[in-house]
Amino acid sequence: MKAGILYCVATPIGNLEDMSSRAKRILGEVDKVYAEDTRVTRHLFSHFGIQNTLASLHDHNEMDRVESIRAELEQGLNLALVSDAGTPLISDPGYKLVRALGEAGFKVVPVPGASALIAALSVAGLPTDHFVFEGFLPAKPSARRKVLEALEKEPRTLVFYESSHRIADMLADLSQLFGGDRQAVVLRELTKLYETIYRGRLAELLQSIAADTDMSRGEFVVVVEGKTASTGETQVALLEADKILDVLLEDLPVKQAAAIAARLTGLPKNQLYKQALAKAS
Repeated sequence: MKAGILYCVATPIGNLEDMSSRAKRILGEVDKVYAEDTRVTRHLFSHFGIQNTLASLHDHNEMDRVESIRAELEQGLNLALVSDAGTPLISDPGYKLVRALGEAGFKVVPVPGASALIAALSVAGLPTDHFVFEGFLPAKPSARRKVLEALEKEPRTLVFYESSHRIADMLADLSQLFGGDRQAVVLRELTKLYETIYRGRLAELLQSIAADTDMSRGEFVVVVEGKTASTGETQVALLEADKILDVLLEDLPVKQAAAIAARLTGLPKNQLYKQALAKAS
């Protein structure tokens, strides 16, 4: 008997028109759908006229479900996994299940669609060639600040999810630890009726949220500019890279030497490749 397939199906994060035709078809065709909250998914099914069996899979029962889902796939059943909104496994349950099934050789198929993370990056206007997704920060203030302190020097764009009752405290911590001049974008209720995008420096956004009660309502994605090296820091890094390249080029080809130097210094690989090429010529 041919084993079944698990489909990881993205659902809308707000606007129901973002539901793909493929997602609707698969959710109607599979033998069973596993949902983070069956009540939320039942409402979605009702809107689109989808009729199927629903079962729960959430943080508290995921590991208990692995063996029974594996057995269903061995019987040839096709299954789907959805979260309450957006793409499964992105700050939602499912990765333990998918990892276990993948290691066991079962086929796991993505059905892409809406994602608050990608939607936010697409309109934030901050660098997206490299970014770090941190999801939800810890709820406790001391733990949250500890995580942010470790990220303060991160050069890549940072993306966070945050809830309405913690957004003000989060922005206050970001402004204090990252500096009020750091550029950021706060995106509220993406794709929903009251979607709003706030842009500015952290200090400005902190002032805005104190003056505008709407900024404390809904679901949030916060995108923060990465740490930009000062001129002095860049010069030091360049001097360090020059010395590193001298050593590496004694035994390695230009491309490999540049790649290693980039990892060690944090400087752009293309820049160091040109520097290494000039040294080798």
